[in-house]
Formats: sequence, C-alpha cells, structure tokens
Amino acid sequence: MAIEQFNRRTVVLGASAAAVVAACAVKAAGKPARSAADGGQQLARTGDVPVGSGIIVGGTVLTQPGPGDFRGFSTTCTHQGCAVNAVAGGTINCPCHGSRYNLDGSVANGPAPAPLAPVAVHVQDDWIVTG
Repeated sequence: MAIEQFNRRTVVLGASAAAVVAACAVKAAGKPARSAADGGQQLARTGDVPVGSGIIVGGTVLTQPGPGDFRGFSTTCTHQGCAVNAVAGGTINCPCHGSRYNLDGSVANGPAPAPLAPVAVHVQDDWIVTG
C-alpha cells in the first residue's frame, strides 16, 4: 500500500511540475510586446483596428468607434470576471453569460452591471500605444 501511495504521489507531483513548465513555455512563446520610446507598450498598428469594430490584443480590447477614435478596455467582463473574446457586430462580446458592450465600453446588454474598465491608449506614429 505504501508503494502505491508513493507512486501516486510521484505521478501527481510530476504532472504538476510538467503543467507549470508547459504553462511557462506557452507564455514565453507568445509574441513579445514592443516598447514605445515613451515607455508605453505598442499594442497594434492603427490599420489593424477596423472602423466600427475592434480587436483583442492580450488583455486589452482595442476599438475604433469612429475614424481615428481609438479606445482601450480591459478584457475582464464586469459580470463575473470572464474574458471577453470577440468584437463582432458592433459589440464586444463575453462568451460566459452573454454580456455585450458597445465600442465605447458601455453595457449594450447584461447581465454585466458596469462598463468595461478603460485602458489608456494613444496613437504614436501608426501604433496604438498604452499610456
């Protein structure tokens, strides 16, 4: 019996260690963020964000409600903390419970109780940069 417990423990510890190493490898394999001269992080080129829509870059939603009007928001849904996963049909959409946000971050329909948290962004050259 003691040998079975030791083997089970070894397997669980080994699997846990492998999961941690795999998670670190996946994170490291992601595209590195570029740093702007002013210390902000370059998120995307302005041409990558369609007018009247948006994109998701890491933990930031970038939208362009009107020409040249770029906005940034957290991907964390204000309902239960799920990550919004799409910008489609003029709204930012959460897959967990169906919350939708307008391109200005305000709630289009719940159950989300509040707008998405803003992320400060600005345009530098042709990049959308944090800060």
